[in-house]
Amino acid sequence: MDGKRLLVKGGSNPFRQQPFNEVIAAGIMERLGIPHVPYQVIWSKGAPYSVCEDFVTRDTELVPAWRILKTQKKSNSVSVYQHFVRCCEALGIQGAVAFLDRMIVLDYIIANEDRHFNNFGVLREAETLKWLGFAPVYDSGSSLGYDKMPVQIRSGKEVICKPFKNHHAEQLKLVSDFSWIDFDRLADADGLIESVLSAEGTEEYMDESRLSAIMESVKQRIESLSQLSVSRTAVQEHSTEDDVEENIAADYAPETDL
Repeated sequence: MDGKRLLVKGGSNPFRQQPFNEVIAAGIMERLGIPHVPYQVIWSKGAPYSVCEDFVTRDTELVPAWRILKTQKKSNSVSVYQHFVRCCEALGIQGAVAFLDRMIVLDYIIANEDRHFNNFGVLREAETLKWLGFAPVYDSGSSLGYDKMPVQIRSGKEVICKPFKNHHAEQLKLVSDFSWIDFDRLADADGLIESVLSAEGTEEYMDESRLSAIMESVKQRIESLSQLSVSRTAVQEHSTEDDVEENIAADYAPETDL
């Protein structure tokens, strides 16, 4: 479109919420200064799709985190998080801890359930293989209770987690620094969510109960994160307990009628 290569992705039934979640996640990252891929929603045959510009150019390539994780053999006594950071250090990839801090915080706020090791990665020059740094955060759609009923969204009991721990509360313990978070910038998060999920065309998939549950759950997690950032000086937890063992994409069947 207009000479740019775009990526298009649909959502899964019954709520088809993932395309809207991409826009919300991008809005939150914009407020927090996290490098990210901007998204917009388009409609085709009455169904929503997320659209973003391809951030990989003819001169660069994306190396998924999964490939990085496999460059060294992992010891059973080393956590998945610690092993990944060590792999980055051995390869000369800079800024791993700071990037992971931001990604983990984002995923906690939006209750992302599918940040597997192919859903983030590092960019490098295609010819020289020089590392350029971590790719902007992308593919955050399987979040915000995308496949759950309002009562489940409010309880948060069935939210799973990736890539390092099975639960967001445990994964947050890996964050080394919270000082970069400007909570004032998140004050309008509920307004952001409402504007995206109340847009024209969403009424077929989104009712007031579901919208309220999503806004309330995000507000609660932001408040919990704020309290945590004040009450604790984060120390990275390198325990192997609660580590993710099988790190694969969520199993759902998106509509592909575009």
